[in-house]
Amino acid sequence: MDRPNDHQTTAEIAPLIVFNSRKGADALKYSLREAGCQLIEDCWQPTCLQKHQPRAIVLDFYEAVRNLWRTRQLKRWASKNGVRVAVLDRDAPWHRGVRRWRLALFGWLKLADIYASHSLQAGEKWAAQVEYFPNAANLPYYGLGGKSLADLRKPENYRYDVSFLGNLNAQRYPEHTERAAFFRRLEPMLQQQGISYLFADSAGMTVTEQVDLIQSSKININYGAACDSSGVKSWGLPERCYGVPACGGFLLSDKREHAGKDFEPKTEWADFSDLHNCVNQIRYYLEHFERARQVAEAAHVRVMRDHTYTNRALQLMAMLNVTNKQ
Repeated sequence: MDRPNDHQTTAEIAPLIVFNSRKGADALKYSLREAGCQLIEDCWQPTCLQKHQPRAIVLDFYEAVRNLWRTRQLKRWASKNGVRVAVLDRDAPWHRGVRRWRLALFGWLKLADIYASHSLQAGEKWAAQVEYFPNAANLPYYGLGGKSLADLRKPENYRYDVSFLGNLNAQRYPEHTERAAFFRRLEPMLQQQGISYLFADSAGMTVTEQVDLIQSSKININYGAACDSSGVKSWGLPERCYGVPACGGFLLSDKREHAGKDFEPKTEWADFSDLHNCVNQIRYYLEHFERARQVAEAAHVRVMRDHTYTNRALQLMAMLNVTNKQ
């Protein structure tokens, strides 16, 4: 890599962003660094901010709301220094069960310049600028691996007709109670029709095992998300909706309001409205395997083009008006 000339500063080559999120954003952080950004984490105090002089600040919405006082301190510093603050919310509209008074106070205090979320439900409450910021495929973990799309066109390469991979432990995670109940109701309906299936809890599974199951199932179901647990279904798409197509798998999802923002209905996206419609859709795509593969391959191309965390990093940088001048 060429060294900067005398007129370039390190900050110009690697714009510095404060990114305060303890978990759940590793793929995005990695992609921001790959895009040329320098990240400082767990920097909330004005003294820390003054020392590093960030170009922008990104906060996890949950952490910002749970820590209103230090978020307010951070926002005061940012406003005085012309630095924009964005909050990322991957749990709308549940917001991880945060108390309503905290949410209301966060909005009233105007602690963010930008609210970015996979679901735009009531986003205007939290900031003047609201941005659709969906999940994405976490490459290279979820991808074709050693398989090709041609391999996945061969029916004999599949072990299961239908599968689901995700959290099914409703006892430990009550937010997944409805999901677990859905698959318990679905099982006997598939058994009656001689449809093979595997509904697996992903806890303890390696990424290689997960990809193998996706690529060994003619139909991969998405149903429910933790962020639905407020009793109001989230408009956003879980990460699974991008990861399955990235692996070349065919995804059959419950209906999601924002699906049309990221995929072309019918040609890149297939969904169902309820349990009985799910069974009907399963039967249809098993009987029309080539059609299922057409949708899966179109979705794969779309994900690889538009829905990776590299895409999201560039989107976030543009949102914050942060560019790599190298």
